[in-house]
Amino acid sequence: MDLINSSLEKRRQGSTMQVRYMTERDIPEADRIMRLAFGTFLGLPDPMSFMGDADYVKTRYHADPSAALVAEADGRIIGSNFALHWGSVGIFGPLTIHPDFWDKGAAKQLVERTMSIFEKWQIKHAGLFTFAQSSKHVHLYQKFGFWPRFLTAIMSKPIESPTMEQDWTGYSKLSTTEKDKAVKECRSLTNRIYDGLDLREEIHSVERQRLGDTILLYDKGDLAGLAVCHYGPGTEAGSGTCYIKFGAVRPEKDSLQHFDYLLDVCESFGRSQGLSRIVAGVNTGRHYAYKKMIERRFRTDLQGIAMHKPNEPGYNRSDVYLIDDWR
Repeated sequence: MDLINSSLEKRRQGSTMQVRYMTERDIPEADRIMRLAFGTFLGLPDPMSFMGDADYVKTRYHADPSAALVAEADGRIIGSNFALHWGSVGIFGPLTIHPDFWDKGAAKQLVERTMSIFEKWQIKHAGLFTFAQSSKHVHLYQKFGFWPRFLTAIMSKPIESPTMEQDWTGYSKLSTTEKDKAVKECRSLTNRIYDGLDLREEIHSVERQRLGDTILLYDKGDLAGLAVCHYGPGTEAGSGTCYIKFGAVRPEKDSLQHFDYLLDVCESFGRSQGLSRIVAGVNTGRHYAYKKMIERRFRTDLQGIAMHKPNEPGYNRSDVYLIDDWR
């Protein structure tokens, strides 16, 4: 078994801790710990009910096994972390530790190894989502150069009947040649928002794992917006839900109009799949996008703090019409 962290550390319990790459056989236990950790922290009556039939562990492992880590103590899995590679932007999470091992150094080791993955990827801007009310979480990430900035709202609304039919193209319906062209167009669009921002790995992962689809919105033959959507059990959405993992429109004078239209299209897509609810995250630093979602009757279910490395806005700017949440 390939050990990543060669320095072994003695813990207060006398256990030996190490970090290694996740394997497929680790998924069930890593998933159990993720639900137990979050459910316990949030005070749920049944911690294992956290996230219902949605899935973060299996989907993120299969997205990129080389960016999936587990922490072990005496051969027992006690936590995990995942890194996402969006071109020049790197995101990590969810980082979870079994409650029996909280405050014993496992999270620090997982973050250290994740930072080395970001260095390998030559990340320009790194980010994460954590609990704004937890000084412990914020303090841990500050040790690695992450600094808290604006809140991120995880918002939802019921899917409603359309006022008009919406036209959109699903990535899954394209030919191989058309898909290659679409991915390049998506990179060109996101690169205009932030230098090097690239969602190709998310687009490919959603198609490869059959997690949903990527919506492509065109205006006069040019790509005006995209939305990477999960839906259904076993995805990051869960039953009955369309989850917009990432959505953006090109930055120009009619961005607000295109953003409004993209939200219409996502709702239409969700309806076409028989879903009842749409979920999307937006950083409040993107003030006009956040305001538009409120106007469209999205309501905040959960909010956390976005932490950035370096302490710069990145693409969380008021003029950017973009959906994501870095969880």
